[in-house]
Formats: sequence, C-alpha cells, structure tokens
Amino acid sequence: MSDKVLYENPLNTRYASVEMQKNFGDEKRFRLWRKLWIALAESEMELGLNITKEQVDELKAHAEDIDYEKAAQYEREVRHDVMAHVRAYGDVAPHAKGIIHLGATSCFVDCNSELLILRDGLLILQRKLVSVMDKLKKFALEYKSLPTLGFTHLQPAQLTTVGKRATLWLQDLMMDYENLSHLLSCFKLRGVKGTTGTQASFLDLFEGDSQKVKLLEQKVAEKMGCARVYGVTGQTYPRKFDYNVLCVLSQIAQSAYKFSNDIRILQNMKEIEEPFEKSQIGSSAMAYKRNPMRCERMGSLARYMLTLPMNSAITASTQWFERSLDDSANRRIVNAQAFLTVDAVLNLYLNVSENLVVYKKTIAKHVAAELPFMATENIIMECVKAGGDRQELHERIRVLSQEAARMVKQEGKENDLLKRIEKDELFAAVHGKLKGILDTKKFIGRAPEQTTEFIRREIDPILKKHKDLLGETGDVRV
Repeated sequence: MSDKVLYENPLNTRYASVEMQKNFGDEKRFRLWRKLWIALAESEMELGLNITKEQVDELKAHAEDIDYEKAAQYEREVRHDVMAHVRAYGDVAPHAKGIIHLGATSCFVDCNSELLILRDGLLILQRKLVSVMDKLKKFALEYKSLPTLGFTHLQPAQLTTVGKRATLWLQDLMMDYENLSHLLSCFKLRGVKGTTGTQASFLDLFEGDSQKVKLLEQKVAEKMGCARVYGVTGQTYPRKFDYNVLCVLSQIAQSAYKFSNDIRILQNMKEIEEPFEKSQIGSSAMAYKRNPMRCERMGSLARYMLTLPMNSAITASTQWFERSLDDSANRRIVNAQAFLTVDAVLNLYLNVSENLVVYKKTIAKHVAAELPFMATENIIMECVKAGGDRQELHERIRVLSQEAARMVKQEGKENDLLKRIEKDELFAAVHGKLKGILDTKKFIGRAPEQTTEFIRREIDPILKKHKDLLGETGDVRV
C-alpha cells in the first residue's frame, strides 16, 4: 500500500518540529514505562522486598530492548497496552518477569510517564518562547524611536513607535512565560498510589509498614528526577492539570495570533513584512503577490489551539469518583496535538520575528498624511500664545481640516491642511514654524524610554536567567 493512501496528521508532516514529535512518540513513552518499572523494582528491593539485584540488573540491561511487534501482538490478545508491554519486557528479562509492575496499577506507568512527557514538552516550548522574546527585544530596541501611526479601532490615533508597538507583543509573551514557569514550578508526579490511590497493595507488600510505603514513593520519584508527588490521587493524576497545561498553551497561541494579525495588517499597509524568500510564490494566479503566508499559518494553527482547553475541561469534569476510562482515547489525541500545534506556532513566530522587513519611508509617508490632523491642537495653542482667540481658531481649523479630509477621501489628493493653514492669516503666528511644530519626536511621548525601561526591568532578567536557551531559529519546512 502506498504511504499516500492513508491520512497523515499534517502537524507531523508539515508543521511541528521533529523534537516535539519525538517527545510524544511511542518510543519515549515506552522507555519511560521501563524506567518507571526499574525505579519501582529497585526501590522495592532497597526497602526489603524479595527482589534480587540480579533481577534489577536484568531489567536495566534490557531497558531499551523493546519488541514493538511482540507488544502489539500481546495487546491484540489481552486488549491492555500496559500488560502487553509487561509481557514483552518479561520475554527479554525472564528472571525478572515475576517482579515487573509489582504492586502497581497501569496508571503507575501511564500517568507518571504522561506527566514527564508534558513537563518535557513545556520545557521545549519555554526554550522557544524565550528565544522569540529575545528576537522581539532586539527588534524593539532597533526601532524604539521610529515614529509610526498608532491605531485605535483600526483608525489612525496618536503616534507611537515601531519599537514601542513591539513591546506590546513582547509583554504578551512575558505573561505567557510567567504562567508557563508557574506551571513548571507546581509540577508533581502521580507517584506510587495503587489502584484507587490508597496505596493498599503496597501496604500489603510491606506487611502494614506505612513508613516504607511512603519511602517507596519518595525513592521512585527521586529516581525519576522529581522532588514532588501529588499528596492524594484517585487512580490517575488530576485531569485538571491537563486543563491547566492547555490553558497556558492557549495563551501562547493567543499572543502569537495577535502578533500575526498585526503583521498581516502592516503588510497590507506595506509598512512591515514577514520574510519572503527569493523563489517563494505568493499566488498561483497573481505572480506579483507577496502573501503573508507564515502569519496566516500562525493564525490558522493558533485558532485550532484556542479550541482545545474546553475539551480538557470536559474531561476533568466527567471523571467519575476515582477515575473513568473515557479520558484515555481523548487525551492521547488532545494533549499531543496541543503541544505539536503550539510548537509549530512558535517555530513560525521565531522565523518571522527574526526576519521582519521594515519599510521606513512608507511608514513616514503614512505618518505625514495624518500628522497635520493630529497637530491641530498644537497649532491652536501656538496661535493662542500669540494672542489668538481659541474658539475662533478652533472653528477655522475644523473647517480647514474637513475640507482637506474631503479632498483626500473624495478626490484622492494628498493632505493639504498645512498649505491651507499657511495661507490663512488667522494662523499667521505659526507661518514658517509648522515644520518645527510637526516634528514627529514631539508626538511619540515617552515611547522610546518606555521601550528601553520595559526591556531593562522586565525582559532582560528573564533572558539573563535563560541565556543558555537562547538562539533558537524557526524552521519553516513548507
């Protein structure tokens, strides 16, 4: 059968990194299962159960000797993935076969491995997130003093700067970073809890010695590189954790979506463009087009991510008592696809943010077209200082402004408000001074200072903390 006959997830074939795909791949999951079985057996041995060092050594020697075909065959027979892998492990470690998974329920390996996979996925995203922040920081500082039209309601408002606008994108990502970091700081393993979370099976194994049961859980967690476990669970770790994770991923997607839309609008205005490669085709029909493909893809993927937390919310809400299995098939899909989606979004964000093209002259042209309207109050004030009547000046400049606007909108001409003012004797006090009054630096407020202060106080400490993570680049495969 051709490999093109069957559906393949485009997150794998087109968008997500190999690194994130491997993080959610079967090989990592099943190797974690074996690592957990080794940690359990070794800890049980250390606490006095009838397990030999030779059995533990045999488990370690065959930890990566996984016969996937045999495991799949067993699963078709027993309809149970964990027991299928217990059998496959026992086949290659026959002397340890009888002590694999001793006292544990399936969720010992399933839940603890899933948590470790989610944690590692978050660490991958954190690395990419701070690298995007680093690239936006550099962009913001480079253009901190470049005046540009600010917009409210998508209508020209007061001026800002290109760099100051970039700090808004940067601040969104900073909030995402803070939420992701908090999630990592709260990370816990499910631990060694037994079938309904009571640890009854382990208490039996240790003949009622509660202290040894607690030590067992502590030892296993430490061997898996974790300091904390949930104090209480049912059979599974709390599914609300999945919801918390997907909410953070959704927030990253929201930030990227906002950025991508801003760039798409700016590209329409021909002020800022995403990268466009020499041989890239913008349209199959219109050869002249430079479509914002990367940003459009960012938005498309981000939109999908925004829908996923609700799915996890429903799963968390419908776990009956100690657990229900209707979460399993759902979570296999949702958790992995959420991470693959945000990974793809951040890959695009990295690519776009490090290759933005700024057209300064077009930006200046747009500023010049609107600045006369914005400067009307300044012009009035200068004339009042020279003895003019504010109300009379206000009425006259209102009439002149509307006439200039009519010429722009109805006749497609340039904004000639300044010429009209120069010819009007009522504004004689500013004749010859308009160029100075309309100096764009007088209309950007503290935008340059805000940019540098924000980066110094809030962004630099994050980047300094994670300096070893910086330097990621965005690979856009298609």
